[in-house]
Amino acid sequence: MSLETIFISSPLEPEQVARIAAFAPDRVEVLYAPDLLPPTRYRNDHKGAPFTRDAAQAARWAAMLKRATISWDIPAAEDIALAGRLRWIQGTSTGIGQSITRLGLDKRDIVVTTARGVHARPLAEWVLMALLAHWRGLAHLQAEQRAHRWTRYCAEEVAGRTLVILGAGDLARGAARLAKAFDMHVVAVARDPAKSRDHAALFDEILPNTAFHAALARADAVLLTVPHTPQTERMMDAAAIAAMRPRAALVNIARGQIVDEAAMIAALQRGHIGFAALDVAEVEPLPAESPLWDMPNVLISPHSASTVASENARIVDIFLGNLACWLEGRPGAMRNLLDTRLMY
Repeated sequence: MSLETIFISSPLEPEQVARIAAFAPDRVEVLYAPDLLPPTRYRNDHKGAPFTRDAAQAARWAAMLKRATISWDIPAAEDIALAGRLRWIQGTSTGIGQSITRLGLDKRDIVVTTARGVHARPLAEWVLMALLAHWRGLAHLQAEQRAHRWTRYCAEEVAGRTLVILGAGDLARGAARLAKAFDMHVVAVARDPAKSRDHAALFDEILPNTAFHAALARADAVLLTVPHTPQTERMMDAAAIAAMRPRAALVNIARGQIVDEAAMIAALQRGHIGFAALDVAEVEPLPAESPLWDMPNVLISPHSASTVASENARIVDIFLGNLACWLEGRPGAMRNLLDTRLMY
């Protein structure tokens, strides 16, 4: 029986590599060369800092790529052509459909699985952190503390507010669970509202995309969770923004391309959008000249709201469950299979 060769194509902690290597040592060989991987900038950094291999390192890297049948994370564009034996990629993110399409991997006979489920809880915590800080007046309190000023004030309440979520999938599930704990009214807007969902009870309403603008008019806060596809690109356009209730909050944990950024900036400047919490941007890193940096009603996160200390361990859990299915010849039973047609 031939060995499966797992290529670790992005930075991963040695203890997690050891878990993979120990899972089925008689069936699996792990190719892991830390000196050929870019240095990490923070824990669970899947890209690493800018890094160039010398000629000898590049030759070793290419030799491993040519042997790989399974890849931990998506190889770089320049590496894809070398990975001729590759049959399965385990992604480290949920929204990898655009990357798979851009690299042409949707045209190859390669199984792709995502990290869906890993990031829902940390992202939901970030969403609620942002909304609580906005409505309960954290910036005001911090300014008053800096001024050594004790002046009583009145803030807004979270309970009873309406949260409209674009999307009804895993990220929406995580946010809805916490929002319901704060007694919010949660409305999901979905491509297929009648679809069976284990978490459907978390939503007070599930509406079709055709009702999106009507739902926006009811929202105290709008949360974007959908994947970036041709159908969702700039779904939050100038017309959608105009449909929002004045002074409502906008939170984006999806992709920057879901929003018409220029229209959002204009709405923030005139106060139509009261507050925006943005973990993503149309161009990343967010350009230094972007007005979003200096707006008092904007919270910027450098696409890090989902990154927590336990992230890689949870992705390895998914990978090992999928590896068991793969080795047993049951690829259809693998978790988080990417539909390359839908791009999620």
